[in-house]
Amino acid sequence: MGAVKTTRMPRAVREQQMLDAAVRIFGRRGYMAASMDEIAELAGVSKPLVYLYLNSKEDLFSACIRREAIALTEAVRAGVRPELPADRQLWEGLRAFFTHTAQHPDGWSVLHTQARTHGEPFAAEVGELRREFVAFVTQLIAVTAREAHRDPDLPEREVSGLAEALVGAAESLAAWANATPGVTARQAAATLMNFAWAGLDNLMTGKPWTPPAA
Repeated sequence: MGAVKTTRMPRAVREQQMLDAAVRIFGRRGYMAASMDEIAELAGVSKPLVYLYLNSKEDLFSACIRREAIALTEAVRAGVRPELPADRQLWEGLRAFFTHTAQHPDGWSVLHTQARTHGEPFAAEVGELRREFVAFVTQLIAVTAREAHRDPDLPEREVSGLAEALVGAAESLAAWANATPGVTARQAAATLMNFAWAGLDNLMTGKPWTPPAA
């Protein structure tokens, strides 16, 4: 293995270069199997420089989680326009979500798989991202219900449960889409809309499905 050559560049640029390499290695090899030597080599820097900038493997992984979570959140929020009808808002949000996870499969692996399976504090960091998504979907469902019919107050617990279910379905579908050749972000978003919106639309317009009597 040849010596790593480094060139002078701003610290912020160099750090992003290291994070790019780390996300790729963590996403493809997993947290435990990934080595700082591999990350440094892929980033084109020395291993001591990685430690100088990011302190430890644990801190580097946490930095990767934070960066990928922020990028995903910003992508989804940028895709949703509040002036659109509720179904279009949900459609655009899902399309942005699946587009981002398809374009950044290593980042999604870090968030969806690696961070969740290696305990605290990693799980807590990605949990914060999930709570933000659930809150966003909860608000969308609640606002749409108020606008849709005369008895607008769906129980808070029911709205929260619907949001949790929708976010969980999106997470699972993104993992499936990334592992299934030929599935586009648009197709994944349409699949979830077809699965979820008919039921949500009925609920929001006061026509919920009712379980049979015991």
